[in-house]
Amino acid sequence: MKILVTGASGNVGTYVVRELLKLGEQIVAAGTDTKKLKNMFGDAVDAVEFDFTNQNTYHNALNNVDRVFLMRPPHLGKPQDLYPFIDAMKSRNIKLISFLSLMGVENNTIPPHHKIEKYIESLGIPYAHIRPGFFMQNVSGIHSVEVRECDKIFVPAGKSKTSFIDASDIGLSIATILHEPEKYRNTAHTITGPEALDYYQVAEILSKITGRKITYAKPGYLRYRSYYIKKRGLDKSYVNVTVALYFMTRLGTAKDVTEEFYKLTGKKPRTFEDFAKENKIAFMKK
Repeated sequence: MKILVTGASGNVGTYVVRELLKLGEQIVAAGTDTKKLKNMFGDAVDAVEFDFTNQNTYHNALNNVDRVFLMRPPHLGKPQDLYPFIDAMKSRNIKLISFLSLMGVENNTIPPHHKIEKYIESLGIPYAHIRPGFFMQNVSGIHSVEVRECDKIFVPAGKSKTSFIDASDIGLSIATILHEPEKYRNTAHTITGPEALDYYQVAEILSKITGRKITYAKPGYLRYRSYYIKKRGLDKSYVNVTVALYFMTRLGTAKDVTEEFYKLTGKKPRTFEDFAKENKIAFMKK
């Protein structure tokens, strides 16, 4: 039987596919752009068109599948958007759903991940929730624009600390779990990087690596929200979810450091400094 990877061309999904292939698993890589998936993975996977909002795509995606990596696309802000697909999985003989959730979400009802976790559990489908800290790729991705153009980090996290984790480490954790579905049945795993940093420390690391003075702008929620919607042109519901996450970060939900990644994989998670060195190009002026 095969493993379905939703969001297979995304930050985490790409690493999930690669790690599962190393383990000899058969993969169905799902996404809205099959051409992109074929370019990325070639004949190593079955590339299928899949869209959470189009139930006609569910059957092909789930054909001969007994395990699923489930991730919520950022543009789907409501947990209910994923329920029809979770219902479809209930009618199949799914051994395990590994859902990409969020650190601290078990005690936080605001982000959509909380209700999605509860919905999977309520249907009795075997699950293994992965609850990572903030992705290092958020800094090298969406937030790198201000670093490159303005020498600033522009996030409303106050003085709070975050135990950033590399998406490649998340992918390895998920692949490990899906490879042994019985072992990890009905479990939840909070995975983090090796240290908790505030954004002043992140700015120091980026300054060292780029050779420029990078500062932490520390905007308020309203300034951040207005800037990302009006100036950056990002989707309002997506920005609202990020505001909620940074609100929780300020309450201290992102600062814990766990040993869970090491327990799952036998490896140590990557440091932010090592990640930033490897992805230096993302922070350099164009």
